[in-house]
Amino acid sequence: MVQRCAWCGTDPLYVAYHDHEWGVPDHDPRALWEKLVLDGFQAGLSWITILRKREAFRRAFDGFDPAGVARWGEAEVARALADPGIVRHRGKIEAAVRGAQAWLRIEETEGFAPFLWDFVGGAPVRNRWTAAADVPAQTARSAAMARALKQRGFGFCGPVIAYAFMQATGMVNDHLTGCHRHPDRLGAGR
Repeated sequence: MVQRCAWCGTDPLYVAYHDHEWGVPDHDPRALWEKLVLDGFQAGLSWITILRKREAFRRAFDGFDPAGVARWGEAEVARALADPGIVRHRGKIEAAVRGAQAWLRIEETEGFAPFLWDFVGGAPVRNRWTAAADVPAQTARSAAMARALKQRGFGFCGPVIAYAFMQATGMVNDHLTGCHRHPDRLGAGR
């Protein structure tokens, strides 16, 4: 029987996310922005809620094209607020627009992926937690990332959201040691 981190339960969507996305190092700047926006929309909600709405978010946010979303005005924000397929929260939608604008600035000057990955020294932090209770909700690194993102114009990216983002994008690997996705079980290739 395959052992997994307990948080994913048995929902097939959650299991697939756990097995194929969560903790996998991602260096694609557009994909990183999408995950950061989605983590911001999760604030106050469960992650499975966001996963179930992810395709609707992709449609609503122009395929998560930062250049397109950066040009959004009130008409596009109003369109998103009227979309029942996504989380309709003005503050989060407007934060996504500001985040797209910040993404463009960072991508042009230093690259969005290198900017983010610098918070972990450019390589995944591979933790060896044995129980879910051991996994922190935030760290000094996620607090530093959150501060830097906010200084650059991002919103809905506090230290807890930043840590969830770091876990999701493989900057931090928090699969438990008993999980089949833990690096010790995968071998050195990950």
